Amino acid sequence: MKKILLLLVIAMASISCSNAQQKEFSKKALKGVLTTIENKEVTLKDVLDKYKGKTLVIEVWASWCGDCVGAMPKVKELQANNPDVAYVFISMDKSFDKWKVGLEKHQLAGDHYWVNDAEGMKGAFGKSIDLDWIPRYMVINKNGSVETYRAIETDFEKINTTLKTIK
Repeated sequence: MKKILLLLVIAMASISCSNAQQKEFSKKALKGVLTTIENKEVTLKDVLDKYKGKTLVIEVWASWCGDCVGAMPKVKELQANNPDVAYVFISMDKSFDKWKVGLEKHQLAGDHYWVNDAEGMKGAFGKSIDLDWIPRYMVINKNGSVETYRAIETDFEKINTTLKTIK
């Protein structure tokens, strides 16, 4: 009986740890290189430093991603309901030109960056942020701490609640 109870406790601890949200980016993620619209390279740390003192929502997306495009009305609603929040969009598009076409087509308000990695989501940047699905949303508080590390297009209620509690 004690062995069964011990196994149950270990299983519960494993499940709760796997669902835990990270509270900061790894050093590798912070060094991740992103490309600006002006075709200049910056790091994720540079982007985060730019928004220090502001609440920030980051969306990792791609113009070819059906779920990403389908979630855009919710993103625009989120922006309308939270105008004091900064928004950063990090694209996993396969080329700079396709990314620019997607930006023009979808007209998302915020700052935009592109991950220049032939391996896309499975590349170095994707691995550094544990990217397993797009769209992926992260919420960063005014102090630069991660409030939500992993949210997807079905988590907008969770994102809204987080934004309201950290204002």
